[in-house]
Amino acid sequence: MSRNALGVLFAQSEQTRPKNMEELLGSARLLLPMLDAIPNAVIFIKDTRARYLLANRTLVQRCGLKDLRPLLGKTSAEVFPAQLGPGYTEQDRCVLQQGQMLEDQLELHLYGSREPGWCLTHKRPLHDRDGRIIGLVGISVDLQSVSASHPAYERLAAVDEHIRQHFHETITLEALTQIAGLSVAQLERYCKRVFHLTPRQMISKARLEHAHGLLLTDLPITDIALQCGYTDHSAFSRKFKQLTGFTPQQYRQAMGRHA
Repeated sequence: MSRNALGVLFAQSEQTRPKNMEELLGSARLLLPMLDAIPNAVIFIKDTRARYLLANRTLVQRCGLKDLRPLLGKTSAEVFPAQLGPGYTEQDRCVLQQGQMLEDQLELHLYGSREPGWCLTHKRPLHDRDGRIIGLVGISVDLQSVSASHPAYERLAAVDEHIRQHFHETITLEALTQIAGLSVAQLERYCKRVFHLTPRQMISKARLEHAHGLLLTDLPITDIALQCGYTDHSAFSRKFKQLTGFTPQQYRQAMGRHA
C-alpha cells in the first residue's frame, strides 16, 4: 500500500468528517474485508485514549490471536512486547494531543522469534464535524520486499551493500551517489521506489539492526554507539529512542539484560 493510502481510505475534509466516532467506525467496517486482504500492513483506528477500536487481520495474526475482540479497548503498550509497545503508545498520544500527522516514520518491531523487523508507519488524527480530535488512524507497512525489477536495481543494490558493510563509518550522500552513478535527487527517488526508504533511513536501519544484537550482550552502550557509527552515546540514544520509543539502556533492560 502506498504512502497516500490513508488519504484515500480515510480522507477527511470539513464536508466529509463524521458526526462522531461511531459514525466513522460504521463506514470503516465496510472497508474491513478489503483491509484484511493486505498481508504486509497493519491498519488500525484508535480512540482518544490510544485504545484500539478497529484493526485489520494482519494485526490480529501478529498478536497470535484468532479474532479482533481481545485487542479492542487496549493500547499498544498492553498489546505489544514491553521493548516496544509503550513507545508506540507514546507516539499515539503525541498525535492525539498535538494533532500532527506522522509520515514515513521508520520503526523497529520484533517478530515472534524476537528478530528485528522494520516498518514505515503513518498516523493522522481523526476529527469530527466540529474539528475536535476523536481518535487516530494509522498504517504500518512492512519493509520485507524490494522492487528488484527497477532498471536501477543493480546500482542501488551496490549502495545497499556499501551501507551494510560500512554502517559503522561516516557515510555521505556524495559517496553513495558515486557508487550508484546517480544524482542526489535520483538516488533519493530510486531508493524510495526500490527499498521504500531514503538513503539516510537505510543507514539508520543498518545501524540499529546491528545495535539490536549488541544490546543483547554486556558491551557498554558507549562502545555500541561507536561500533554502530555514532559519534557518541547521546547521538546514538536520540536516534534509538526515535525509532523504538526507548533509550538503549531501557531497551536492554526490557530485553532482560542489564548494563
